[in-house]
Amino acid sequence: MPTIRITKKSVEALNSEKAGTIFWDETLAGFGLKILAGGKTYIIQYRLGGRAAATKRYTIGKDGSPWDAPAARAEAERLLRLVQTGVDPRIVAKAREREAIDLSFARVVERYLSEYGERHWRPSTYSIRESDFRRWVVPILTDTPITAVTRADLARVREALPRTTPSMPRNIHVLMRGLFAWALNEQLIQTSPFHGMRVPKSVAARDRVLNDEEFLAILGSTLDLNPAFGAFVRFLAMTGQRRDEIAKMDWVELNRRDKEWVLPAGRSKNHQKHLLPLTSPLIKELDEIAGGTQWPRSGPVFSTNGRSPISGFSKVKARLDALVEAKLEGAIPDWRFHDLRRTVATNLQRLNIRFEVTEALLNHIGAARTGTAAVYMRHDWSSEKREALELWNARIVAMIDRWQAEQAGKGGDDG
Repeated sequence: MPTIRITKKSVEALNSEKAGTIFWDETLAGFGLKILAGGKTYIIQYRLGGRAAATKRYTIGKDGSPWDAPAARAEAERLLRLVQTGVDPRIVAKAREREAIDLSFARVVERYLSEYGERHWRPSTYSIRESDFRRWVVPILTDTPITAVTRADLARVREALPRTTPSMPRNIHVLMRGLFAWALNEQLIQTSPFHGMRVPKSVAARDRVLNDEEFLAILGSTLDLNPAFGAFVRFLAMTGQRRDEIAKMDWVELNRRDKEWVLPAGRSKNHQKHLLPLTSPLIKELDEIAGGTQWPRSGPVFSTNGRSPISGFSKVKARLDALVEAKLEGAIPDWRFHDLRRTVATNLQRLNIRFEVTEALLNHIGAARTGTAAVYMRHDWSSEKREALELWNARIVAMIDRWQAEQAGKGGDDG
C-alpha cells in the first residue's frame, strides 16, 4: 500500500485518488489516511496479543475540523500508546459513548429532578422548576454531556429566553446553578461553568395596584368567562389568596357548615396551614359550582373537566383582557393576576383593617409574625379575618351590582 508523510499539505494534495485507497504514514506505524467517496478520514491499524492476533482498525475522524493532519497524528500517537499497554481503543471509545449518553444534559436533569427535586422541593415548586427545565433549558442542551457544558452554552440558553419576562434570566440562572452544584456534589462533573459567574440582577418588586375602575372592569368581565375561570378570578379578587393555592383548591379543604377553607401546609407557600373564613358571597360562588348546598367530598373545585384543576392562565388572561378592552374601549396596562392580591391588601388598608389582620388574612409572614412575635403571640385573628373579609366582599358585591346596572343602562341607550 502507498505511504506518504501525512501532513496538512500532503493531505490537501490528494484529490483524484480512488475511493478505498489507504495511505500509511512513513514515520508513525499504524497511522493512515483512507480515501472515501465523500472525503478523507484518519485511521489507525493495530494488533492486540502479538502477531498471531487479528488486525483491527479504528477511525479517528474525517479530515476537517477538528481533525486536521496534526491533530489526527497526535490522537493516533495517543491511541497507539494505549495499544502498547494492552488497551483496545475501540472499547475505550464505546465506554466514552456510553458515558456521554449517561451524562447527557437531558438525562442528568431527569436524575436531578427525581433524586433531588422530588425529595426536597414542595410539589408546587417541583412543578414550576420541572416545567422551566423542559421548556427553556433541555431543548437547547439535550445531548450535550454535562461535563462539556460551557459558558457559551449557558449564553445560548439565556439568549433563547423570552424578553417579555424580565425575571426569567435570573430564575433560569439560579435553576441551572442548582443543577450544576448538585452534579458537582455527586461527582458527575469536576467543575461548574457557573463558578465565578454573577447572578443576573433581580427585577424590582412590582407595586401595581388596580384602581377601582380597572378592578371593577375585571370583575364584571369575569361574568363572561367560562364559569370555572370566572369564579376562579372572582375568588382571587374576593380573598387575595395566591393564584395556585386557589386554582388547586380541593373540596376536601372546604367546610360549608363551619364556613371555612383550610389550606393545608403542604400547599401553602410558607408551609403554614392557613384558615380562611368563607363569607356569604364566597359560599354562593361555591354553591353555584357544586350545583347546590351539598358540596362534593373531594375533587378539584375549579375545573373544566371535573378531574383536574384549571390551568392555562395566560390564555385565560388574554381572553379576560379582550373582554375588558371591549367594555372600557381600552386595555388595562401592565397588570397580572398577582396584582389582585396586592389590590386586596391595599383596599383592606383603606377599610381601616389592622395590618396584622391583613397579613394573617393573606397568610403572609411579615415583620409582625416573625421572631419573638411568632413564638409568643399565637392569636390567629380568626374573628378579625372574618370581619375584614365580610367588609371587603360586601364592597365587591356592591361594585359588581353597579357594574351590571351600568352595562344594562348602556344596552338600553344603544337600543
